[in-house]
Amino acid sequence: MEWVLTFSKEIETKLSKTMKVASTAGNIRLVKRLMAICAFGNGQNITGIAVTLKISEQSVRNWVNGFIVNRFDSLQLKGSSGRPAKLTKSQRKELSSLIENGPAAVGFPGGVWRSPMIQALIHEKFKAFYSVAYIAQLLKNMGFSFQKAKFEASRSEKSKIERKKWIEETWPKMLRFAEDADAHILFGDEASFPQWGTLNYTWARRGQQPIVKTSGKRKGYKVFGLIDYFTGRAFFSAQEDRLNSETYEGFLKMVLAKTRKHIILVQDGARYHTSKDMKAFFAKRSDRLTVVTLPSYSPDYNPIEKLWKNIKQKGTHLHFFPTFDDLKNKVHEMIEIFEDSRTEVLGLFGFYEAL
Repeated sequence: MEWVLTFSKEIETKLSKTMKVASTAGNIRLVKRLMAICAFGNGQNITGIAVTLKISEQSVRNWVNGFIVNRFDSLQLKGSSGRPAKLTKSQRKELSSLIENGPAAVGFPGGVWRSPMIQALIHEKFKAFYSVAYIAQLLKNMGFSFQKAKFEASRSEKSKIERKKWIEETWPKMLRFAEDADAHILFGDEASFPQWGTLNYTWARRGQQPIVKTSGKRKGYKVFGLIDYFTGRAFFSAQEDRLNSETYEGFLKMVLAKTRKHIILVQDGARYHTSKDMKAFFAKRSDRLTVVTLPSYSPDYNPIEKLWKNIKQKGTHLHFFPTFDDLKNKVHEMIEIFEDSRTEVLGLFGFYEAL
């Protein structure tokens, strides 16, 4: 039965500082020794520590016993023999592939990389050591950048089939029909702009988190939008009311009144898009409207999603709106910019132009 070792706060702090020094110095063996001692002090068993650090159980016992007897004298910083090995050009190329494949492919937990994980990967795979502080510079030199991750819904096999069908069958058929009938292909979606504001990354002094004022009012301004694949023409309707079948129908009636062409309406599967009332509305206007529903979990297939993102980045992120009218005026200002800039709207369709 293994015995339990508990460290005081003072010892934990000193161990942490010693590990930082060892890491900076490139002394990977001392780093492992410190990791083993700290893990044991946190209640992990010797077998688990040995498996995680890829060392023998006896080494863990020797390091822990040495620390108990000699404390920090057992952790004398001894420089590694010679300069630590660095990655060759071919090794960097291999490392790039490993990083792009994701941490799970090489046995790490989690969905994204962190610097200590890459540090461990380099040491285990190539027997080279880089301090955590230098990992960021190494990755920049290799063409990587520090980015905010995004969520992506886990897709079922059915969803994958739907997306494949959209690209290979639905979209080409829709495009041919539109060209033959001289019809619009309008991609639609809705967005809500909250008065309390939205945050994004910005520069600030380290340790001084930037502050953005907020009214604290939990009220949003809603906008329906449609953009045309062929011309870049945009249709918008802003409102304070809720987004529902009734307001959606009113928006579409307004759009139908502004053009004589047949409209292929591309929309997602939101409930008020596919409600009983909307199905009746579409059936009555089948001579003017052809409705096509995007595959599930496919916001990247809808170019207007990028338009909403641009409006928020340029117009509402990190902005203070003391009154609701201030928010409404800013939203209308941004909408007018895109209504007058068809070239910029057409640029949002790059995904389909590449097919």
